[in-house]
Amino acid sequence: MNRIKAVFLDRDGTINYEKNYVHKIDDFELIPGTLEALRLLTDSNIKIYIITNQAGIARGYYTEEQFHDLTQYMLGCFDKIECKIEKVLYCPHHPDGTIPEYTRKCQCRKPGTKLIEEVMNNEKLNANEIAIVGDRDSDIEAGLRLGLTTYLVLTGYGSEHQHDTKADYIKPDMLSAIKHLLENSDSVNMT
Repeated sequence: MNRIKAVFLDRDGTINYEKNYVHKIDDFELIPGTLEALRLLTDSNIKIYIITNQAGIARGYYTEEQFHDLTQYMLGCFDKIECKIEKVLYCPHHPDGTIPEYTRKCQCRKPGTKLIEEVMNNEKLNANEIAIVGDRDSDIEAGLRLGLTTYLVLTGYGSEHQHDTKADYIKPDMLSAIKHLLENSDSVNMT
C-alpha cells in the first residue's frame, strides 16, 4: 500500500450509529473506537475528510440548517480531542426527493465522485495517496471509480454488503480499518 495522505470517512454507519436519517444531536452516537481512530490519523498527519450522502434533506425529513447544526456538534466533539477535520463534504440531493431544489440526480451523491475529485484537484492528491472508509457499496464504488484504497466496515449496513463487496479490505469497524491502514502502508508521517 502506498503512502496515504488523506482519508475520506463516511458518516452514518461508519463514524456514528446509523439511526434512520440522523439529524438530531440526541440521536447522534459515536461508534466505539471512532475518537481513537481519528487521533491515530491526526497523529500520523493524515488529512481527514468526512463525506456523507444526506438524502433526508431532499426528502424533507430535515433541513440543511439542521444538518449543519449537527455537523457543528460533531466537529465540537472532535475538537475536544484535538482532531482536525479538513472538511465535511455532503450531498443533499436525491432523485426521489420531495423538496424541488434538492430533487435531482447529481455527481456529488456517492457513488458519484465529484466531491472527492474536487478535493483531489484542490489538494493535489493522487488516487494512490487516498483511502475511503464506509459501510455501504456506494462508498466503496466511489473509491473504486477513482482508484482509491477502499475499506468496508461492518458497522451500519456493512454486514449486509460484505459478501458481495469489491472493497480492498473488510474490517469490523473504523478503528480496525485505520489501524490496518497505518500498519500496512508507509503512511505514518510523524513530525
